[in-house]
Parts: sequence; C-alpha cells; structure tokens
Amino acid sequence: MNLKYVKFSVEDQIGWIQFNRPEKLNALNPDVLKDLEKAVEYCDREDKIRVVVLTGSEKAFVAGADIQHMSTGNPNLAYDLSDLTTSVQERIADLKKPTIASIAGYALGGGCEMALCCDFRIGADNAVLGLPEITLGIIPGGGGTQRLPRLIGIGKAARLILLGDMIKADEAQRIGLLDRVVATDELKNETKIMALKLIKRPAVALRAAKTAMRKGLNMSLKDGLILEQDLFAMLFGTEDQKEGMAAFMEKRKPEFRGK
Repeated sequence: MNLKYVKFSVEDQIGWIQFNRPEKLNALNPDVLKDLEKAVEYCDREDKIRVVVLTGSEKAFVAGADIQHMSTGNPNLAYDLSDLTTSVQERIADLKKPTIASIAGYALGGGCEMALCCDFRIGADNAVLGLPEITLGIIPGGGGTQRLPRLIGIGKAARLILLGDMIKADEAQRIGLLDRVVATDELKNETKIMALKLIKRPAVALRAAKTAMRKGLNMSLKDGLILEQDLFAMLFGTEDQKEGMAAFMEKRKPEFRGK
C-alpha cells in the first residue's frame, strides 16, 4: 500500500494503523481518511490479521478534524467530509475483527469519534478526550452525537457535546469512555497484551458476538434476542465450538482455528 498519512504494519497477527500527520497533530482531512480507509480495507480482507489497532503519537491520537480545511467551507464541503468520514467509520465499526483504539495525547472531535468506532479504548495517562465542536459553532459530524450517548448515556454525553468540555484520562475511564488507563510508556505493550488475548479467542465466535452487539443496538429487544439466538445456534456448526467444549471437559486449554 502506498500510504502517506498512515503508517501500517502487521505484527503477531495484529494490524497496527498509526495516524501519521505529526505537523497537524494527526488532524483529519480527506487525504488522511482515504489512507485510513485503504488500511482498514486491507485488514478486513487479510485472514492473517486477527486484531486491528488504531493509534497515533504520544502527543496526539487525533487532535480533531483539520480546521483549516473546514474554516471557509460551505454546506457541500461539510456534506462531502461527513460522507467520507461516515464511510470510513462504518468500515471500522463493522469490521469482523476486534478493534482497539490505543490513545495517547489528544483525542478530540473527529479523533474521539474515530475511537468510539472501536470495540475497546485504552488510554495513556496523558490522554485528553472530548467533542469541542460546539465551541466552533458546529456540532460533531462524525457520529459523536449518536455513538457517545449510546456508550456512556445521554446525560454524561451532553456535557461533552453541549459544553464542549475536554476531559483527562482518569475521568474518561470513570464515565466509561475509556476501558483502561495505563502509563504512557506502557501504552503499546498493554495494547498488545489485550490484542494477543483476543487472538486466542475463536475468530468466528468473536465475529458473531460483535454482530449481535452492534446490530442489536439498532433493533428492538425482541428482534435482538432473535438475532442472538440465531448466531448462538450457528456457532454449534463450527469446529471451534467442538474444540472449546472438548477442552473444557478435558481440563486443557483450547486450540481454536477460526473454523
């Protein structure tokens, strides 16, 4: 892949996607988003990649959208930017593999929204998160008003969206925006430990669990339970289900093969 604004590598079945626009604190613009989409598409189709990690630099995960790009824009520019952002974010949110946002420094605006698309969010102790768009005379346009209330509740989300407050890592963990907070110099290692733990889980069951949770959020409880039942029953046709239960009865660790 020919990527300029994203660094991409594969290590131990982990796809590492690192935002790489340091002069702008990794601020998002169409070029960054297009590079990100290419990397995510590659991770989606490559079976050798089992977990995908989004990360940035020690100073910034993503400091937000590029204000310079947007400042003189009209509604057509805003729609185009939002369309591209939504397309990339849906790719990440619907990825069949587990995803982790590994966050140091600023994760603001579009950066916070990008992290919300991931299954897990691990923050360094220097992380700062928020949706400050209201202070610019706009609102979040990359899913923030929809994903954040679903994650932490509308009351807590209102403070970040309506006031534009930025919060530090410890408070982000307290309200459920971050799953874990670790020392900044331990962020990559702790992220890798979580990723390797996920890799040991059965891939087909992980995909089914993600489908049940994410699609279920947009269904009635009754329809969500039916979806869960169907996916639960489907897994009894997999080799991993047979291996997992045999290993339990034989008191050994299972060796899942993703089949």
